Amino acid sequence: MRKETARVAAQESIATDIYSLTLRVSFADEVKPGQFLSVYSADGARLLPRPISICDVDLNEGTVRLVYRIAGKGTAEFSKLTPGSCIDVLGPLGNGFPVEEFRDQRVLLVGGGIGIPPLYCTAKSLSNPVFAVGYRSETYLLRDISDRFETHIATEDGSLGTKGNVLDAIRADGIEADVIFACGPKPMLRALKEYSKDAGIRCFVSMEERMACGVGACLGCVTRTVEQDAHSFVKNARICKDGPVFDAEEVDLT
Repeated sequence: MRKETARVAAQESIATDIYSLTLRVSFADEVKPGQFLSVYSADGARLLPRPISICDVDLNEGTVRLVYRIAGKGTAEFSKLTPGSCIDVLGPLGNGFPVEEFRDQRVLLVGGGIGIPPLYCTAKSLSNPVFAVGYRSETYLLRDISDRFETHIATEDGSLGTKGNVLDAIRADGIEADVIFACGPKPMLRALKEYSKDAGIRCFVSMEERMACGVGACLGCVTRTVEQDAHSFVKNARICKDGPVFDAEEVDLT
């Protein structure tokens, strides 16, 4: 990982309060599916960076694409960036999905809300991916995904695909897979952990949490684990450093 000043190649609004930001960086060829960047505010009053998952990588252009939601003043500041402007980033950070182990297997990628973006980058590294994505109503990244991969959709209001959540779509469409890669809100991850256990397949989850340092030093983004952590000697793990991707059986999602 390294900290550097990235130059904005492009930015656009793709849904209400959702933005797609493309940055030119020196480490595009080092990114692994499921990793994230820490993005720094230009305002000195906001000291802590914002963690944003990597949605896509273009090795020819040397760029990474971040898709994020405005959640506060920091991300609102990022949404004002224009091509040619600069911003400090640290990355790539965290451990990604185990694509090498499951590259040739049938992988079900399950995304909910802003958890969908890192799965797009991940799918591009797999031979046989299938998507199940869930939205409240307004969609984003759907054309990118559905134009390239088999895609099943759930919306809370029933405006598109199956009415309900992603598990409703998985069951309604009879989707079968060898392993699950998932990213989204904790209730969704908890349900998928139980679903995968009943189905007898492995499940890997990418967890979201407020972060401070982003490199595992401050212990500000821990999650409970089944086994004792070798770093802190208690049953927890650092989402930024040990994750954000975990085997679902290794973490307590209650």
